[in-house]
Amino acid sequence: MKFCPDCAHPLILDIPQGDHLPRHVCRACGTIHYQNPRIIAGCIPVWEDKILICRRAIEPRHGYWTLPAGFMENGEAVEGGAAREAQEEALADVTIGSLITVVNVIKSHQVHMLFRARLNNLNFGVGAESLEVKLIHPSEIPWNDIAFESIRFTLERYIEDQAQGIERLHFHTI
Repeated sequence: MKFCPDCAHPLILDIPQGDHLPRHVCRACGTIHYQNPRIIAGCIPVWEDKILICRRAIEPRHGYWTLPAGFMENGEAVEGGAAREAQEEALADVTIGSLITVVNVIKSHQVHMLFRARLNNLNFGVGAESLEVKLIHPSEIPWNDIAFESIRFTLERYIEDQAQGIERLHFHTI
């Protein structure tokens, strides 16, 4: 960040009084611009014993497989963001269930929150950010072509929990 979004003056990197980290500060209007992690909301849409996955039509990781997930929007709850992403990426109507993973992606300044979800029907399809969408059995997961470590972690925990007949919350840091 180089210029103040409020007044367009140049910003400096400084540690504001009472703070302990460098922040972008505008000396002209006095605004401190905090940069905080962004939340990625997503879900594992399930129909019977199958999982709905999407092949990415966008970068990063174009052509790789993922679960429907993306950046939350202001004004929405995490569960709502996860359901919206399922609709946008897979045209899927889902009911959001329990939270399965919280993954801290330190280098990207992100927190990924993924939920278990139930597909409400089989009326899904290819959304604008997907090349392909399909229901697969966990034994068919294309492990070598999974787009992100957070998605791999989530799928692994989902399979483990299913085998044990439990729903746990898992944390991971990348």
